[in-house]
Amino acid sequence: MKGEAKQNPQAVKEACTGSELLIDLLVEENVDTIFGYPGGAVLPIYDALYRSNAPFQHILSRHEQGSIHAAEGYARVTGKPGVVFATSGPGATNLVTGITDAMMDSLPLVVFTGQVSNQVIGTDAFQESDVMGITMPITKYNYQVNDARDLPRVVKEAFHIANTGRPGPVVVDIPKNISETVVYEPGSDDFDLQGYQPTKHPNPLQIIKLAAALGNAQRPLILSGAGVVFAKASEQLQQLAVMCKVPVVTTLQGLGSFPGEHELSLGMGGMHGSYAANMAIQECDLLINVGARFDDRLTGNLKSFAPKAKVAHIDVDPAEIGKNVSTDIPVVADAKEALLALLETVEELPDTNGWRAHVKANDETYPFWYEKPKQYVSPQWLMEKVYQATDGKAIVTTDVGQHQMWAAQYYKFATPNRWVTSGGLGTMGFGFPAAIGAQLGAPDQLVVSIVGDGGFQMTLQELSVVSQLQLPVKVIIVNNEALGMVRQWQESFYEERYSSSMLTANPDFVKLAESYGIRGLCVHHEEDVDQALAEIFAIEGPVVADFRVAQQEKVYPMIAPGKALHEMLGVKK
Repeated sequence: MKGEAKQNPQAVKEACTGSELLIDLLVEENVDTIFGYPGGAVLPIYDALYRSNAPFQHILSRHEQGSIHAAEGYARVTGKPGVVFATSGPGATNLVTGITDAMMDSLPLVVFTGQVSNQVIGTDAFQESDVMGITMPITKYNYQVNDARDLPRVVKEAFHIANTGRPGPVVVDIPKNISETVVYEPGSDDFDLQGYQPTKHPNPLQIIKLAAALGNAQRPLILSGAGVVFAKASEQLQQLAVMCKVPVVTTLQGLGSFPGEHELSLGMGGMHGSYAANMAIQECDLLINVGARFDDRLTGNLKSFAPKAKVAHIDVDPAEIGKNVSTDIPVVADAKEALLALLETVEELPDTNGWRAHVKANDETYPFWYEKPKQYVSPQWLMEKVYQATDGKAIVTTDVGQHQMWAAQYYKFATPNRWVTSGGLGTMGFGFPAAIGAQLGAPDQLVVSIVGDGGFQMTLQELSVVSQLQLPVKVIIVNNEALGMVRQWQESFYEERYSSSMLTANPDFVKLAESYGIRGLCVHHEEDVDQALAEIFAIEGPVVADFRVAQQEKVYPMIAPGKALHEMLGVKK
């Protein structure tokens, strides 16, 4: 795509360094927040940042992992690229997990890494790492800047690539001598990416085929993924579902793309999805996938997935169509544009009365269920109470594990951009720093970070950031003194051999919070939950709340490895 040609304002200014030019370019990109951690190779950039009057804030994380996950949370909530600074060597390599996470979950990031000077690249210099080689398979694109005059084009391209088509992370590696070089005449920021031309508008013939299939279907079903959220197409998806009276299943990352309490909603599908959602996938005769990638946690055994369905797949990334599930009607397009075209094309509406009654009966007969333990707090019930206490309007970030699935099952998201979780990579340590980024991206919104006692300890040093900035993030620790999902699998599939999954030396989370100047509280019993939640959400500043739950609790339903969606464990009337 060809960028707009315009005179670079730097060309009419006095000479500047590469670092100063970079800061000015970020201002032009309307960056308002940078997450980072300084070090030797980026000191010129940080010095330029210090001397500038740039209208953005820099958030000093306490670990580069905190920076990258915070940027992901910011990107997920705002829809704008999260921007990260890190130094060379370990600074850059500490970002690898977060970059991979963003790549798998399609989050737009622009990551600037420092690099040793050009003249010593390849000599195993102090804090040198091959950032280009390391990040090539985990980024949408990456650059190493070898001429400071190229910065205007590179930065413009990086933001364009990160935030168009299927969003994703872009890395820009800047050697130290480039950031120190004096630039007299910067190059233009005009660009022409011949090999990058995302398809936005659908092929009209494919839309006609899909409209005809929808009109003829007796058991149609919509599968809504994160692509609906990224395309800002939730309104159009709801219009189509209501107009055609088609039930909707969401993926884990698609939660909020369709209102969770809507009468047509069947909730989340997949490994820990609802009985109604999974059976609808298995029984439908037309499956319209909008913006989901048919990952293994959704499909279960591919040979048995949606066996009766004609499959239509709308996705902006052509590589996803047909990759895992054979597709009868492929539609390569932005989800919003495809849905708008479909809304204009559909003429014959399907008769779904019997089908809707059937899936609704499944939903009522086989709901999510749990039994309250005599001691401790029921984690499923806790999720319901958090949902009620926040009126379902909070931005919820999670870590990865049992608590993540319970939150996905019991917190009914009504709108998009309020569910922030690590899906594809399943990154422990994600939830808390992501909440920091989400709170900075949506400062007027209530942000609740639901984490496990295991994952929280991977990035809890970011409590220092929350304390310093007095960010009103509410941390809910679902504490079972175990790596809960690992323990569940060991119980179910490894004959109760609990190898290294028990956390027997957890800290006192209340004292830990208080050491950072943050309000902390611990809840052991059900009768104390209502009062504790009222206190948590009445406090204006940050809170860390340790809720003790039963260690033996399991996430149900569950699809065992290699099984089909209809072979759910733990289903109960």
